[in-house]
Amino acid sequence: MPPPPKKAFPLRIEPSLWDALERAAAADLRSVNAEIECLLREALQRRGVKLAAPEPRKRGRPAKEE
Repeated sequence: MPPPPKKAFPLRIEPSLWDALERAAAADLRSVNAEIECLLREALQRRGVKLAAPEPRKRGRPAKEE
């Protein structure tokens, strides 16, 4: 069963902030999008907002069909 689709939206962001996000994402071996999601989750957690854990994604190659 495929995971539910993620919500897409445009985001206007200052170039200096984007550069900082790119550096942070590279240091954590993430995409900028994944870094933003991680930072948002951390910020909400610090504010006491409870979120459901993200669904774990399957990694690696799909199983071979016989």
